[in-house]
Amino acid sequence: MTSPRDPTVPVRALLDGWVASGRVPGYVVALRHAGTTHVLHGGTADAAGAVPVTPATVFRLSSVSKLVGAVLALALVDDGTLGLDDPVGTWLPGLASPGVLRDRLGPLDDVVPAERPVTVRHLLTGTSGWGGIWEPCPLAEAVDRAGVGPGPWAPDLDPETYVDRLAGIPLAAQPGTTWLYHVGSDLLGVVLARAAGRPVSELLRDRVTGPLGLGSTGFWAPAERLSAAWWATEDGGLRVVDTPDGRFSRPPAFESLAAGLVSTAEDVLGLLTAVADGGGGVLRPATVAEMTRDQLTPGQRAGEQEFLGAGVSWGLHVGVDVGQDPAWGGPGRWGWDGGTGTSAWVDPGRDVAAVVLTQRGMLTTEDSLEPFWRAVAAGVG
Repeated sequence: MTSPRDPTVPVRALLDGWVASGRVPGYVVALRHAGTTHVLHGGTADAAGAVPVTPATVFRLSSVSKLVGAVLALALVDDGTLGLDDPVGTWLPGLASPGVLRDRLGPLDDVVPAERPVTVRHLLTGTSGWGGIWEPCPLAEAVDRAGVGPGPWAPDLDPETYVDRLAGIPLAAQPGTTWLYHVGSDLLGVVLARAAGRPVSELLRDRVTGPLGLGSTGFWAPAERLSAAWWATEDGGLRVVDTPDGRFSRPPAFESLAAGLVSTAEDVLGLLTAVADGGGGVLRPATVAEMTRDQLTPGQRAGEQEFLGAGVSWGLHVGVDVGQDPAWGGPGRWGWDGGTGTSAWVDPGRDVAAVVLTQRGMLTTEDSLEPFWRAVAAGVG
């Protein structure tokens, strides 16, 4: 009798090789294929290389937090706490009538009124007009000075200060016209808290992590469970940018659904599979279908296609493949990646959901986790 094929063989070989070469200090993978879950781990969690990574090690999710944020927001939409087409200004009056730059690379005082209000749907689809501007220009400089731009973790501001500073900066585009990254996701959490009258952490616990049994997911964790975080250096090495007793070892001032969560690989896989299996009792199946389908027109994503990646679009706060390399992606695949070295996607076509958590920040294409997904595809066949 032939033994069942182990889909993790290529994945383990790749990641153990990365640890041996020093590319990553450590990793945890959680993967479900054909109804069977596999958990792999290796390497170390601390800067001294003395603490081994285990499945219980907690990692900074960075932008993989957006997947969790999507589920929380849509759970509140499902129960009527707020609607997709509700204006953000309902809860944040200072953002009710933003100015819009005539030219997003032009002077900050050359603005026109917004043609329509920014809505919850705009925040979820990334089309609010707030977002990362990668070209040098006055708007990018203003966003950077205000501390409200994209980053690998939460803004160093309280929510009130964040909103006040954002209100002083014009939109890069008319609401609903252009996909822009990240800033609307930070704002989403503020809107949810205002709409529900409760902190984001409480909403998350009661509506998502509690019902799904995700006990290791939150905005902070005890230092003894956290890994360190590293960035690559120009000489090919790694430098520590956050220690286990650093910013994620205590409650933050800003509970960010853009990049503020920490978790384990098994918890993230639990979220993915609950959604993939119809919502896990947290979302309605019809809501899952809306969340994971392409919500953008080609025109909305045209200016940011290089950032999104070839063949990638956006659903309701998640990335969605619409025609990527069939060797490892493809239409229907959904998920997202995090700048601290994390990635979580569901590929219905291959009947696989997988999460990889590492501690090497993704600053350049050399840090990409694409080889991991090619190994997953090779393993599942």
